[in-house]
Amino acid sequence: MRTLFRRFPALALAGASGLAYAAGPALESTTKQATNWSAIVMFMIFVGLTMGITYWAASRTKSAADFYTAGGGITGFQNGMAIAGDYMSAATLLGLTALVYGTGYDGYIYAMAFFAGWPIILFLMAERLRNLGRFTFSDITAYRLDQGKIRTMAAISSLIVVCFYLIAQIVGAGQLIKLLFGLDYIVAIFAVGILMMVYVTFGGMVATTWVQIIKAGLLLFGGTVVMLLAMSQFGFSYTTVVEKAMSVHKLKGKLMYPGSLLADPVTAISLGLGLMFGTAGLPHILMRFFTVTDAKEARKSVLYASGFVAYFFNVIFLMGLTAIVIVGQNPDFFEGGKLGGKLIGGGNMVAMHLAKAVGGNLLLGFLSAVAFATILAVVSGLALAGASAISHDLYARVIKKGNVSETDEIRVSKYATIVLGVIAIVLGIAFEKQNIAFMVGLAFGVAAAANFPVLILSMYWKGLTTRGALWGGYSGLVSAVLFVLLSKSVWVDVLGYKAAIFPYTQPALFAMPLAFFMAWLMSKTDGSVRAKAEIAAFDDQYVRAQTGFGAASAAKH
Repeated sequence: MRTLFRRFPALALAGASGLAYAAGPALESTTKQATNWSAIVMFMIFVGLTMGITYWAASRTKSAADFYTAGGGITGFQNGMAIAGDYMSAATLLGLTALVYGTGYDGYIYAMAFFAGWPIILFLMAERLRNLGRFTFSDITAYRLDQGKIRTMAAISSLIVVCFYLIAQIVGAGQLIKLLFGLDYIVAIFAVGILMMVYVTFGGMVATTWVQIIKAGLLLFGGTVVMLLAMSQFGFSYTTVVEKAMSVHKLKGKLMYPGSLLADPVTAISLGLGLMFGTAGLPHILMRFFTVTDAKEARKSVLYASGFVAYFFNVIFLMGLTAIVIVGQNPDFFEGGKLGGKLIGGGNMVAMHLAKAVGGNLLLGFLSAVAFATILAVVSGLALAGASAISHDLYARVIKKGNVSETDEIRVSKYATIVLGVIAIVLGIAFEKQNIAFMVGLAFGVAAAANFPVLILSMYWKGLTTRGALWGGYSGLVSAVLFVLLSKSVWVDVLGYKAAIFPYTQPALFAMPLAFFMAWLMSKTDGSVRAKAEIAAFDDQYVRAQTGFGAASAAKH
């Protein structure tokens, strides 16, 4: 497991993405397992339920507001569950459990690092996002700046994030389902792609939200059941679990102390910044704040999401510790029955082996079905975010300059969803054998370097001008892409060169400050008449941000 942790930064980012952790090197050489009929049956039940929800949602989706934001009728609790669902992914369950199993306390430190982004979203963004925007975050950045140029930039960066994220998810889906269900890779790819298109095309945000809520509930339930059954074998004593885990783990007493996580502090800091600010710049996360009724509900949704995620990460930590004893000391879960050797199905299967050990094939099947369900929820949210960037930002606001009916806009959005689905399926098949961790790094890097600086400056800095926003956004976008391409993840592992030009695997520490600096410099040196008018318009924006007055027309400014 030390080998796993030496590659921690790349794998950790992949875990944050959803399924990319599960689709990394550990799954590239996997073989198809025996068909898991209990998992398939349970999954079909879930699909049937969600199809019913989609049918119901389709009857309620009559306007653009319904399609993009569920008509703003989602409560804080429901939205909190849906946001948490984006975090509590299948790979979070599989990857973090494996990380705790292999490294102990270091895995927990990483899980807690997720929370660094929550105060930013809660105190700095949630309320203003709801008051200033309507459908996409570019509604906010374009409030007082040049509509065409800013929306084009925001749409480009959003689509790059969505596409790479989507590829990572769908490749991970194929690899994971090959392990858990025993289905062919291509069958899994088509299943995920087609279901995603159905959910989004017919049900819009209403269907996507409820699929995410159900999935989050199932994951919380499944994880809790496995954790409680595992803890029951230790008399529900945390002390007993820790003592037994330390006695059998190769790290011994060091298991519960920080280890290799900070061995490379530069990469660790860059990873932390990417997770923290990248999360606050992910288009499918930002979209969720437009689904609630008002700013108060937006703040509530962050608090609820924080609670659900915190609980789930603690469940995962306990699962990982108990697995050290229950799975790690059972030869049935190792290839050839050799303790300490290679786990059957790969290192990511610790959580699944634990489920089988404490609950048999039935619990294993349930958790496998839930893992697949999480994929559908995440890719649906991503597809909707990508489709909205195409239809709302590019088509309706840039090409048509606002002169478009809601019917036409929704139709374009549905076409865009289908196109994104087809692209995801084709690229998923093309990238089957590829380590896609670098795609995830690119997605988070772009979100942190291109989306977040422009978004936060547009909300809080009066001096931001169109020229500054464009320079800041594009410099963050280009530099994040270049840093990832020149890093070991791509330059060495993918392209085959001997040494990386850029020595670190994460771009955020370098690309994000560059974006902020360019936005500041180009805004400060902009003395044009338009720039002065944009600066003067900040006062009106500030009133809207504080009161929400006029937010219903946010998409039309």
